[in-house]
Amino acid sequence: MRVVVPPGQVLNVRPQPSTAMEPVGSLANGAIVDVLAIVQGEAIDAVDTWYQVAGNWPEGYVFAAWVECTLDEPSEAGFFLPLECGSTATVTQGNFGPFSHQGKSAYAFDFGLTLGTPLVAIEEGTVSHAYAGTMPGDPCYDGGGMECINSANYVTLQHPDGTASNYAHLSQVSVTVGQYVPRGAIVGLTGSTGWSTGPHAHVARQEGCGQAFCQSIAVQFVDVVPDGVPDGGEVVTSQNCP
Repeated sequence: MRVVVPPGQVLNVRPQPSTAMEPVGSLANGAIVDVLAIVQGEAIDAVDTWYQVAGNWPEGYVFAAWVECTLDEPSEAGFFLPLECGSTATVTQGNFGPFSHQGKSAYAFDFGLTLGTPLVAIEEGTVSHAYAGTMPGDPCYDGGGMECINSANYVTLQHPDGTASNYAHLSQVSVTVGQYVPRGAIVGLTGSTGWSTGPHAHVARQEGCGQAFCQSIAVQFVDVVPDGVPDGGEVVTSQNCP
């Protein structure tokens, strides 16, 4: 089953086939999930069909009007490195890094990458926020101090599990708000915009708070062994292969 909702919106997953209770999760436009059962529930505009769907919830249902049948398989579960398949990078700052990974950015990762390196989605999702207003020749395009903190170009994706991910300091943004982005697809090119000392990628999984930058949260990358969490100085190789 594939989710089909208007750009920029998500499909709420309910604990019962009804809108009476708060959602237990959400699915991005274009997300593919397995259907466990077809049931009758609350009728909306004379439609009472709901689907019980697999996911990170004890029991979840979605309204039939916002989905379509597909034989495509769901993507492999989990989060992967934000690097193109087979590419390698050094983690220049990991979780709780002493330079800037504290507070809201505590669980972020910095990857040392040359200018213009493609960054890809760590998981499928829909673009909830994007900014590409810092251009070549602007004071903060090649980096700067705290005065440039609000000048970073970035992309934020909303994921099917209700969390989000943020990709910052981009030289180029390759997606638009409302666009569905499969895991492994390019979201932008690395740069040094904003508060930055040189070209790199700042990537974080974060709470889905509805804003571009939310509290970062822990993430374990499927393609990082043994524990999924690379340390500062570690060289990693991406298996984020669409």
